[in-house]
Amino acid sequence: MTEPVVLLLSGPNLGLLGEREPSIYGTATLADHVARAEGAARRLGYVLEHMQSEHEGDLVTAVHGARGRVAAIVVNAGALSHYGWSLHDALAAFDGKVVELHLSHPSSREPWRRTSVIAPVADGVIAGFGGLGYELAVEAAARLVEEGKA
Repeated sequence: MTEPVVLLLSGPNLGLLGEREPSIYGTATLADHVARAEGAARRLGYVLEHMQSEHEGDLVTAVHGARGRVAAIVVNAGALSHYGWSLHDALAAFDGKVVELHLSHPSSREPWRRTSVIAPVADGVIAGFGGLGYELAVEAAARLVEEGKA
């Protein structure tokens, strides 16, 4: 039996983690966060796939490719969280669980960050926990999948 898959999607500018605004996003790199998420997935009996892109269409294509193949998606869409309607629509058509992820706490930041177009199509949101959020999001996704099987 093959292990179920969690797809981790990383949006624009997340490749700059560790360099970009460390006072907000910390000094860990995207690779550090992905490794943390992979460890959590492995502990829970899941395989983690990761994809990062600066382009919304690439993320939409990844969501389309996940349909019928992936148990859950964890998405840190970066700024696309606030205006990425095509990503919203793709996630709405996804047949598995969706967890939205933010390193920072958008509600405590600029007003434009307080509205997420992803949240209405996500099963839950993990925000404000820094790198720990990657583990929490994978764990939440796995638990949602397992609860859905009962």
